[in-house]
Amino acid sequence: MRNLRTLIGVAAALALSAGSALAAVLADDAAKLKSTLTPLGAEKAGNAAGTIPAWTGGITQAPPGYQSGQHRADPFADDKPLFTISKANLEQYKANLTAGQIALLNAYPNSFKMPVYPSRRTGSAPQWVYDNTFSNATSARLVEGGNGFVDAYGGIPFPLPQSGIEALWNHIARYRGTYLVRRSSEAAVQRDGSFTPITTQYDMLFRYYQQGGSFAGLNNTLFYYQTVVKSPARLVGTAALVRETLDQIREPRQAWSYSPGQRRVRRAPLFAYDTPGTTTDGLRTIDDTDMFSGAPDRYDWSLVGKREIYIPYNNYKVSSPQVKYKELLQPGHIAPQYTRYELHRVWVVEGKLKPGARHIYSRRTLYLDEDSWSAAVVDQYDGRGELWRVSMAYLSNFYELPATSSALDVNHDLQSRRYMVQWLENEEPGSADFSQPIPNDDYFSPSSLRARGVR
Repeated sequence: MRNLRTLIGVAAALALSAGSALAAVLADDAAKLKSTLTPLGAEKAGNAAGTIPAWTGGITQAPPGYQSGQHRADPFADDKPLFTISKANLEQYKANLTAGQIALLNAYPNSFKMPVYPSRRTGSAPQWVYDNTFSNATSARLVEGGNGFVDAYGGIPFPLPQSGIEALWNHIARYRGTYLVRRSSEAAVQRDGSFTPITTQYDMLFRYYQQGGSFAGLNNTLFYYQTVVKSPARLVGTAALVRETLDQIREPRQAWSYSPGQRRVRRAPLFAYDTPGTTTDGLRTIDDTDMFSGAPDRYDWSLVGKREIYIPYNNYKVSSPQVKYKELLQPGHIAPQYTRYELHRVWVVEGKLKPGARHIYSRRTLYLDEDSWSAAVVDQYDGRGELWRVSMAYLSNFYELPATSSALDVNHDLQSRRYMVQWLENEEPGSADFSQPIPNDDYFSPSSLRARGVR
């Protein structure tokens, strides 16, 4: 009984200290990453019901003949759904759904469906990421206030999270490759299903995952990304550049924009928090990008625990070149027949707006895939505490890396019945390309932005 009281006391202390620096885990605990846990901190074993299998390494290589930048073939194309969740059978499955998913089924009772397939734990990463994650487990620490971390590099910083803010940093700093060039489209889909795609080329350099580097050499830079709009004609040449800082309270995110009409590069000082995205029709805030990104300081984050949830997983059909945008983007939501859901364990992390802080969301609940730390579903609540927006990342294994990442991000607005889709690649000549030579930091500078934004 005394030991139980001690454990409860330790758990309470950890919960209360989420905003302060925490010590790294002990070596004996970290050793579990080489035994009962996966190298990224998930439970290796399947669940008791047998509906979630054991992790045996995931997908470790691309199919023969595949080259980075090509559309990815579906390795599970022959799988058939086990069942489909709809409004009609919602009560049978609601224990394994998020509040947001339940709201979507109720909002679109005749059309929104969730085809559930056999669960395949395909999550994986390169061995060097595993090695770095193991080292991070006993060295990484939060900075004061939890607004960043120190002494971690090239892997998940907190594979054995002791607080909600540590789990959140695992999502923000998860592995998604080192350098990628990705041409894709995004679209704000109106209530009647109409949309106008905006096609953009993205260049992203994840400094935190440059092999041979170190935390000391980061200079507080997590990654760079640069965007140049390719269509429609009225926006061609519009460009943006972001230097994503690790501790954004000590050093705010730096952003610049280029307008071809004005031919000027300007600082974008409000590129953070709940500022609406410039091409999102007000459907996505800046920190909604990537399910959640940027500074976490306006919320108190708690680690609720683990749940078994039907989440989008192994979604290759949503990016298939055989599926046109008009087929995929339907009124209210994307076409269900191209989606795939599986039962997986997720970490549940909840953020509640701090007293006196300002944001359009009073609460956010993130569901993080235990095998990759990717946020698969996020439920966002308005100032009245009512569910407002639901975001889902249609995850798949980018097997050329390998890494679990989003094939498609979808942000639903339950009040306006509109939604925003990012990373559409179906009608593009290829997919994200990770094979290009890594540029130096000068490539991601304001002085070079104008040259790449020329029409």
